[in-house]
Amino acid sequence: MHKPFIMKKSLLLLVLIFGLQKAGADCMGSGMTFYPLEKEINRNSMFIIEGYAMSKKTIKSFHNRKVYLQSGTGELVELKLQEILYSSFSLAQAIFIPSKTLQPNTKYSLKYENQTDSETIELQHRFYGGKKPLYWITTNQKYSTKLRTSITTTYKESIVEQYGCGPAVYAVFDVKNDPNKQAWYKTELLDVSTNTTKVYYIKSNNNKLSVGHGMCSGAFSFSRKGDYKVRFTPVNSDGKTSKATDWIPFKSPFMESINKNGF
Repeated sequence: MHKPFIMKKSLLLLVLIFGLQKAGADCMGSGMTFYPLEKEINRNSMFIIEGYAMSKKTIKSFHNRKVYLQSGTGELVELKLQEILYSSFSLAQAIFIPSKTLQPNTKYSLKYENQTDSETIELQHRFYGGKKPLYWITTNQKYSTKLRTSITTTYKESIVEQYGCGPAVYAVFDVKNDPNKQAWYKTELLDVSTNTTKVYYIKSNNNKLSVGHGMCSGAFSFSRKGDYKVRFTPVNSDGKTSKATDWIPFKSPFMESINKNGF
């Protein structure tokens, strides 16, 4: 065997190994994100704690332990758990509402009952790997503005992007009269073939709602073939809901996707 051929083969193998390692490094074993992402909040803001992969066990633990906001003076305000939701792909959310109206112009940090050392480190930043410290400052505003009741959504397209660790798969919907960037959408995805529904909170981006998952995690997953329906309930930053949209039928994104190479 010629040396140039051996060298080319070895170089190709190294490139493949490096590429796989790089792709694998993008999917971590755990991680937490704390919402709102905005620093300033109103005095009755809803809070969402989201755990990825191994961190889902922390979310599950909130069934049996309390979560607090702590002010700079040491005052504790309990956050009342509303529900815990599990995604189809490596995520879980805990939804909280303050047990009482927060003080105005006050800085609050997050605290768990029986908090571990690793959780203390985790609670230093707003999301995994981020540099923004985790705290919120209340404004004088008690409540956020009411949501519009004329929100409508329509199916736009499906996208499948191929990556090293797996595909990113989304059904994308246009939103008319999107209320504001701080609104959430409680999203219900019905698998028509199994008559099962998965529920998860997602946010809009540029007047679009992307229902699905990324390479490593996401709210919803799809079968290769099948019929689905989805509807969205707008939720404002206080956790108050507006009227749900009508059910929107669509097919699995794998059947109707715009295929893209994610690299």
